[in-house]
Parts: sequence; structure tokens; C-alpha cells
Amino acid sequence: MRPTLEAVAARAGVSRATVSRVVNGGAGVREALVVKVRKAVEELGYIPNHAARTLVTRRNGAVAVVIAEPELRIFSDPFFERQLRGISRELVVYDAQLVLLWVEGPDDHERIARYLGGGHVDGALAFSLHDDDPLPGLVRGVQVPTVFGGRPGWTAAADEPAVPYVDCDNRGGARDAVRHLRALGRSRIAHIAGPADQTSAVDRLAGYRDELPDSDLALVAQGAFTEESGAGAMAELLARRPDLDAVFAANDLMASGALRVLRARGLRVPDDVALVGFDDMLPIAEATDPPLTTVRQDVEGMGRLMVRLLMRLLDDGTGVEPVVTPTALVRRASA
Repeated sequence: MRPTLEAVAARAGVSRATVSRVVNGGAGVREALVVKVRKAVEELGYIPNHAARTLVTRRNGAVAVVIAEPELRIFSDPFFERQLRGISRELVVYDAQLVLLWVEGPDDHERIARYLGGGHVDGALAFSLHDDDPLPGLVRGVQVPTVFGGRPGWTAAADEPAVPYVDCDNRGGARDAVRHLRALGRSRIAHIAGPADQTSAVDRLAGYRDELPDSDLALVAQGAFTEESGAGAMAELLARRPDLDAVFAANDLMASGALRVLRARGLRVPDDVALVGFDDMLPIAEATDPPLTTVRQDVEGMGRLMVRLLMRLLDDGTGVEPVVTPTALVRRASA
């Protein structure tokens, strides 16, 4: 038979209430008794009842991860795989489960809001948001503690705490990329930008503009953070400015697509055109030919930070300050 709380109490020589407090994370139990209870739990193979734990801790032990992208994008982009890896590994530390939710279409927003508001999870982590995304407003409406991945495109009201988020220094990293290309003697530096409705892309374009305020508008083309969009943007740039000698792409997937087009046109990288990406997604950056110079952000570490901020938010019940992590230029053969 499955061991009961009473059996653990008898083995440890303590009361049932003491066992309940120990296994459900309660406070006020002497360390010597905690040791006895944990030993009894291990010897008997006791597994705490989730419903009972929820009554004691008022926690479900689950966190929703909401990605505002369709399923195909999530499972084909290594960025999301690394972010989810960091989140899941950190949730293990807190003995919490990950519930993955994504957005295939407009109808999913209300569905996700109903789920979050239904008491199924203790909090949420949301990222890859777009400017017109209703999710942030819906999340605030159901009052679920939430930490956002990436700088939000909105600001908190004057009487509200700061919006909790984790992001990297997108603007500074873009400046580093362009400075590096200029230091190599490149003067016609193009930029393949990410979606204009996402703050990471906006900030990286701003960093490019910081270093090249007088650059020709024809040297900027719009992408969508996908390999195919990078290829399309590269073809567009070459049609406008066939004499360009460097490209900074706003992520590694677009840089990979750009590289494919450059090679198809007979242009040598880096001899004719130097190329820099952003993210340092190793399955891409080290596998391209030549390997990709890029701006590294600690995607997995940022996922872990999001979990820590959320847990602090759940424990303290108050706002937490946003975190912006540094980036670093990684030099490889493409530049």
C-alpha cells in the first residue's frame, strides 16, 4: 500500500502535523525533527499528496511559460529551446512544474487568460511579445504574478511597481557589432533588422543607428528573426546596394540566411562582405561556413533569472526590479 502521512509520523516518532509541515515546506520545525521526518520519508518512499500540499502552501507548484509565437516557430528556433532549458532547470530547484502555452492565433489569447486566471498555476513567464499583443493586459487583468522576457513595450503607471522583466543589453550589443565591423575597415555596413513590433529588434536597430547615424536608409532591410526572412532581406540589400561590404543581422538565423544568399551570389565572406549576427546560437554560429561572428547573450541564464525573479515575487508579494544582462562579441571567421 502507498505510505501515508501517519506512517511517516510513526516511523519518525513525531506528530502528523509536524510531518505535514516538513513535507509541505512549512516553517517552525526544529532541525533535528526535520532530519527525522526526511529520513522516514526516504525509508518509506512516501510521496506527498499534491492536493494536500496545495491546501497547506496555497501553491500549485506549477508555472506557466507563455510564448507569443506559433508552435512551428517555437520548435524550430534554437533561441526558444535554450530559454526553455534554462527555465525548466531552474524550476527543478524550486520543485515546480512547467506548463507551456503558445499562441497560434487571436482566439488563443482569451483561452490563455482563462487558464491563468483559473488558479492552475502560481505565476507566469511570458516572452516574445509583440507591440499589439493583448496578453500583457489580459495577464494583469487576471492578476497572476508574471515576469516578462525582454523589455516590455509599455511602462507601468505612476502608482504601479516597475514591470518585472529580464533582458540583455540589445542596444549595447548592436553597437559592439557595428564598432567591430568599422574597426575592420568596413564602411558600407548594412543591417538586417528584426520585427519592428518587438523591442529586442527595435533596440538592436537603435544600436546600429547609434554607430552609423548618417547611414543610407537603403542599407537597412526588414526581417522576421527567421532564416528565410534573412535571405530575403539580404537579396533586397544587394539589389539596393551591391557595393556593401558588411552586414550586421539582428539574430543568427537571419545571418545564416544572409550567408546563403551571399555565397549563391559568388561573394566571399569575409573577404568581400563581413557578416555579424546576434545571439550566439551554437548550433547555427559554429555550423555555418565560415563560422559566424556574433553577439552572445546568455539565453539559458536569462531563463533561470526569470524563474528567480518570479519566485521572489511569489514569496514577497511585492515588485522586483528589472534585470538587464551584458552581451559579448564572439569573434569567428565571418568577421
